[in-house]
Amino acid sequence: MTKTVTTTIRLDEELKKELTHDLDIMGLNINAYFTMAAKQLVLKKKIPFEISTSSNDISNETTRKAMILAEAKELGLIPDDSPRFSNVDDMMEFLDGE
Repeated sequence: MTKTVTTTIRLDEELKKELTHDLDIMGLNINAYFTMAAKQLVLKKKIPFEISTSSNDISNETTRKAMILAEAKELGLIPDDSPRFSNVDDMMEFLDGE
């Protein structure tokens, strides 16, 4: 059996109350939930759920344009003229020059 350690997590009282209620409905407790989330992060090397802003992920215009440009390059619709670097020093020199 794997040795377990105690971890303390601080939650807002109301959040804990709502979380406990929802997890009870699913037949889980807080410990099981955080253990599942931690195992998924370790296995998949990413947050196991979508993270979004309260504004429903409405990107500002600059971000939206950058995403469209990146997708067009990825699809080969326009040439990918993004600079490429073989080392960090060259990249930093380029960035400092902008």
